[in-house]
Amino acid sequence: MARIERFKLINWYPPLMGAGIRVIETASDFTAITVEMKLRWWNRNVVGTQFGGSLYMMCDPFFMAILMTKLGRDYIVWDKAASIRFLKPGRKAVRAHFHIPPGEIARVKLMADTDGKCEPEYEVDVVDTDGIIVARVHKTLYVRRKDFQKPV
Repeated sequence: MARIERFKLINWYPPLMGAGIRVIETASDFTAITVEMKLRWWNRNVVGTQFGGSLYMMCDPFFMAILMTKLGRDYIVWDKAASIRFLKPGRKAVRAHFHIPPGEIARVKLMADTDGKCEPEYEVDVVDTDGIIVARVHKTLYVRRKDFQKPV
């Protein structure tokens, strides 16, 4: 099974499925993923808009997943820090598009190979169906080559 097809299995992961979060598109080279979350009764907050926890959850694993897939099993990739800034109420379906260009992936790999680790930072906007930015998520990842040895 291709990596892309396997990754779409995340749509069956109970926390994402329960919030109504779905991967709707994955680039063939796996450098980009688009996810969507429709506004449903079970992911609304007390004022009837998208629940903030669900907005963050739709952004949680995808930058990490892109790097893990592109760098392979020789690297450790973790989320190190995250923040979310709510900009407008989410009153409709929302989408987020995660993209790490090949040049950036090469830069992260080179830094991890030469410096032992890398802590890249990425941002993604959560946008409603009218193109209005509902939230902005900032992520810091931690990347390290598993067998890296510090020079003596």
